Amino acid sequence: MINVLFFGDPGIDDAAALMYALSHPNINLVGVVAGYGNVEQEAAAKNTAYLLKLANREDIPLIGGAKGPFSGEFVEYYPEIHGPEGLGPISLPPNIKGEFLNFNIVFEVIQQYGDDLVIVDVGRSTSLAIAFLLAGKETMNNVKGYYIMGGAFLVPGNVTELAEANFHGDPIASDLLMEQARNVSLFPLNVTNKAIVTREVMDLITKESQNPFKNVLKSIFDYYSNAYEKLVPGINGSPFHDVFVLSAIANEGMVQYLQRKVDVDIGGEAKGVSIADFRPSLSPQDSKRLVKIAVEFEYERFLQDFIKTMTSKGKS
Repeated sequence: MINVLFFGDPGIDDAAALMYALSHPNINLVGVVAGYGNVEQEAAAKNTAYLLKLANREDIPLIGGAKGPFSGEFVEYYPEIHGPEGLGPISLPPNIKGEFLNFNIVFEVIQQYGDDLVIVDVGRSTSLAIAFLLAGKETMNNVKGYYIMGGAFLVPGNVTELAEANFHGDPIASDLLMEQARNVSLFPLNVTNKAIVTREVMDLITKESQNPFKNVLKSIFDYYSNAYEKLVPGINGSPFHDVFVLSAIANEGMVQYLQRKVDVDIGGEAKGVSIADFRPSLSPQDSKRLVKIAVEFEYERFLQDFIKTMTSKGKS
């Protein structure tokens, strides 16, 4: 069983990742930190609370994350992609309050699980970077490792022509993580753009699923896919960037990596751009700064794992 502390900003893609984590038999979700990003922090917390309720897992700690980036800049949200409240067309029941615990629970979880804990960050980097600033890198690096969705190497960005949304949203925080976190596996757009769930696959899941999330998953998928068809003409379905990160944890050997030092540009036209040296002949690099960058993966293995997980009865 893989113990996962999840940082995210649900948002459709993050919500799908939470549904996957709550359904996968080998993932033990031990806490969720909900912060701003795809939606405001309060909406992210409510969306998380809703999913935990559907899974009958309200025992899982819901922790309040950051409300904005280190820079204090205005945060732009994308209702055309994630919907007005973050779950596409879904309006939450009025009894979902999104009440969350104080941030210090993060450190209690780390102390409890230690090197038997994986930390996943698929949202803006602010909340996790705050944890490093508060506890220090010695404490934070007692965990088994970090799985982070962010960046784009040798491919276009998504929020700008150069930058991926998570790194662009708070590049100061993202650069801090690349510098201070150890045992990092990074999942950039290079691979996550290819983690496409098609409409046919989603129809199959909806038809065959005994999962408590199946109707929510279908609704948010349709909304997300319609948005992607406008962004990427000809695409059939949508990439599930954040689900892919968790699938990589649950399916050892599915992803191939290169180790490189990664930096994140913090300002100007290159704000949020992820930088690594992919030349064949490398100058010596600080081994402590090396990040495992995902570069290839077995698509069919990812897809079949997603289908199997989301057609199960779940773990409630």
